[in-house]
Amino acid sequence: MTYGAGVEMSLKTFPQLVSEALRHDPGRPFITAYDESRGWRTELSMTTFANWVNKTANLFVDEYLLGEDDTIRLDLDSHWLVPVFLGAAWTAGIAVTTDRDVAAHLVVSGPNFADHLDTDIPVVATSLDAFAGRFATALPEGVDDFGALWPGQPDVFINPAPPTEMSVAWRYPDDSASQKELVARAHQVMAQRQGTRLLTAFHPLHDCAVPTVLTALLQQGSLVYVAHPRDEEWVERYGSERVTDTLA
Repeated sequence: MTYGAGVEMSLKTFPQLVSEALRHDPGRPFITAYDESRGWRTELSMTTFANWVNKTANLFVDEYLLGEDDTIRLDLDSHWLVPVFLGAAWTAGIAVTTDRDVAAHLVVSGPNFADHLDTDIPVVATSLDAFAGRFATALPEGVDDFGALWPGQPDVFINPAPPTEMSVAWRYPDDSASQKELVARAHQVMAQRQGTRLLTAFHPLHDCAVPTVLTALLQQGSLVYVAHPRDEEWVERYGSERVTDTLA
């Protein structure tokens, strides 16, 4: 059975969805991100997004020795790197959480890394600039600079034990969701959407926004993220992006 633009319902893991998207149209825009508080715009094609995911998955696995049954806690401001970190974790079969009550094996933080120095959990921090560059100053002991680490990672991620549809994708304090369950939610979201290029100012880690990353893959579509819109006219401001639906 086929659902959407040539995407089969049998595809239930993140790596499968990315492979299908790359086969279908690798050069299409996938994520367009604006930060109105910092004044920048960044766009990633499907190929570029997949490359960032692979590099980051290699970082998680090779540098931090993470794998199946491990969990990464994301504590990040709205940024195009958030879907990259989600995708990298799911590609490697690693679960994600945003909750401090869930045991984590690595924290991925923004410039607010000081919030995580009181634990023994390794921390990798990103400056959250437009191109994921290094911090301008040295970081304290126990905090690694993502901007210094990602350039040296391989462009190809080879996983001898790829995640399955039952691999845990998200952990809550008292529950979890598998990759299959998140993809099923994405199908539900897709049934409610009016088009394939979605504009949103929701944080990519917001409950209603997380499935949209998978929905965009299912639809062979794309996402336009707007961080920190400066006024209520932000939807009208991005009409030039040829969006077909808005999550506001």
